[in-house]
Amino acid sequence: MPKLKAILPLFVHLMAAFASSCENHNRTTLVERGGKFSVQQIFYENYIIRKVDASLDTDDCNSLPLRTYILCLAITGGIIFLRSFPGIICLFALVTYKWRRRHLFMDDKIEEFLQSQNNLVLIRYSFKEVKKMTKNFKDKLGEGGYGSVFKGKLRSVHHVAIKLLGKSKGNGQDFINEVASIGTIHHANVGKLIGFCVEGSKQAQVYDFMSNGSLDKIIFTEENKNTLGWKKMFDIVLGVVQGIHYLHQGRDMQILHFDIKPHNILLHENFNPKVSDFGTIGYIAPELVYKNLGGISYKADAYSFGMLLMEMIGMRKNVNAFADHTSQIYFPSWIYDRLDQGEDLELGDVSDDEKAMVKKMVITAFWSIQLWPSDRPSMSKVLKMLESNVELLEMPPKPFHQLPLETSMEVHSCENCNDEPSKSLDIVTITS
Repeated sequence: MPKLKAILPLFVHLMAAFASSCENHNRTTLVERGGKFSVQQIFYENYIIRKVDASLDTDDCNSLPLRTYILCLAITGGIIFLRSFPGIICLFALVTYKWRRRHLFMDDKIEEFLQSQNNLVLIRYSFKEVKKMTKNFKDKLGEGGYGSVFKGKLRSVHHVAIKLLGKSKGNGQDFINEVASIGTIHHANVGKLIGFCVEGSKQAQVYDFMSNGSLDKIIFTEENKNTLGWKKMFDIVLGVVQGIHYLHQGRDMQILHFDIKPHNILLHENFNPKVSDFGTIGYIAPELVYKNLGGISYKADAYSFGMLLMEMIGMRKNVNAFADHTSQIYFPSWIYDRLDQGEDLELGDVSDDEKAMVKKMVITAFWSIQLWPSDRPSMSKVLKMLESNVELLEMPPKPFHQLPLETSMEVHSCENCNDEPSKSLDIVTITS
């Protein structure tokens, strides 16, 4: 009854408006959770209703008009809502409090971590700033399993590429560890991280924008295939090798990329290549699938680099199910057979120097995609092969006859994987 008193004035007013009359008696039937009651008298001055159990009422006026029935249902629903509303508010407040507390704690941990990284010079952007830079994510450059990449502009009018992650990584610590690792990379042939954003589940990385896009747009697009000559292509190869070599041996902490492919080679001004990480899964080294071939090492990147080189030479995907002849479906096998039979590469009208460049690229690629990791050269050795006289290079055995593996899988590290010592036992992997 105390709950009812709060809305009784309104009830009495409505009751007066909607009460129905019988032919011989003025009676209104009220339906409550406790049963059906006949209203005998309403005292408007102090908002009191006098009622009696309908079964005890002698008057023949127990029918409930439709409007009165609807009114009673509405009043009952209102009472239930008023009783449950404070609980709903409290539950919402509790969930909001816990969410804010968890993310504030995570933000504090991130700030503490960043302050401990003295050599990390990165800008932390708010998500509001990221939206403003991208004009609310208007210009999409690409997307993959990681999320999407958008073009943006800083206040300095400097263009950037913003990698917006689709799913948060754990509690944010994995993301910030990756940012800390990439943020210390400074090389002319590796993509530069400018800043980052982490606000709860919203995570983004801000990179330099590459004006000439990615390498795959050059070598896989018919109208762009003649954009670059073999001399420029050879320069791009040298730049990629130097970038990967820096990741493997040029730092205290060795970084394995595991995803070297045309889509992840970005081209800056003058087509200067940058090894980057904006793609999806590419060519996977066989030892990542077959454990009997050896442990995981930087030789996995050597394999991916070799497949990249093959695609640059052929200006096509290594696997093409729609090739003119079945022998051409797997490009590395086809080109190896041609060379093995003494046939020249079909390069068109090129100089002798360009022919020598391409042949060095081919031989280096075949060494890099050997089945056994121990047979593949390191990036430092690859660099020497490309800079040496082509006549001094020996053709390797034909790589395995299976098609390359294009799949995603979990990679586990192992001990004694490398046939060459690395500068550090610490290894970081950069994958999409």
